[in-house]
Amino acid sequence: MVTRRELVAPDVVALTLADAEGGLLPTWTPGAHIDIRLASGRRRQYSLCGPPGRRTDYRIAVRRIADGGGGSIEMHDAFDVGSTVEFEGPRNAFYLVTDEREVLFVIGGIGVTPILPMISLAQQRGIDWRAVYAGRSREYMPLLDEVLAVAPERVTVWADDERGRIATVEELLADAGPATAVYVCGPAAMLEAVRTARDQHADAPLHYERFGPPPVVGGTPFELELARSRRVLSVPANRSALDVMLDGDPTTAYSCQQGFCGTCKVRVLAGQVDRRGRAGEGEGEMLVCVSRAQGDRLVIDA
Repeated sequence: MVTRRELVAPDVVALTLADAEGGLLPTWTPGAHIDIRLASGRRRQYSLCGPPGRRTDYRIAVRRIADGGGGSIEMHDAFDVGSTVEFEGPRNAFYLVTDEREVLFVIGGIGVTPILPMISLAQQRGIDWRAVYAGRSREYMPLLDEVLAVAPERVTVWADDERGRIATVEELLADAGPATAVYVCGPAAMLEAVRTARDQHADAPLHYERFGPPPVVGGTPFELELARSRRVLSVPANRSALDVMLDGDPTTAYSCQQGFCGTCKVRVLAGQVDRRGRAGEGEGEMLVCVSRAQGDRLVIDA
């Protein structure tokens, strides 16, 4: 249940969750997330941003997105102290590799949530780390005070309103040498810029997590027939099947939008699938958030 609710930015609420009977919660590591089941049927993933490994309670932070899929609005409006929360996990696909001795954390906005516990752990382990946290203003940079509290001399704050402009990727990576391991979480544009810039250091580790769908690469258009409603949707080359399905039905089930949670998995009734997900897609199954048709048409049980 929710034991504490706090506003950590004008549009970000932090919720502390604990077992109603006082028991310990499952073990977790920095970078982990939980899947929360909402009353509407939506499932959403939120990174744990409390002290590393803490099991007496979990902490998440949620940015309210007015034009999003509705999950963040429901999280803000439906949960207060005493509310019951159903979740699965934790799971972790974005963990800190503690034998990397030189690390740069690149943070954008709500991307701070998985990285804050990593910074705390890096400090505990004696890792030589630096961080750059970028946002439109300090007011809208959630948990900034907690990042600075770990070791302020290791953190560069880039507030656009103070600097008069958005940081370039060269400025974000100013503390990254050829062998520096880089961890980045933030807006898609930041993530893609960092990935492109680090291509020249192919041997240096790059770790990242998205809070939204990846761009469609190498996509071709196809028709998607929804067997239950008999609707036929046109999926263009630059959009996912899920994206097009949501246009017609905003309650379509999804969570990660990256092909690893399995929430959007559907049965395929006809056609061949170009499978692009990391979650198990068996024969006759499709993750509509990332996978596509191999041919011109797919029929799915939806």
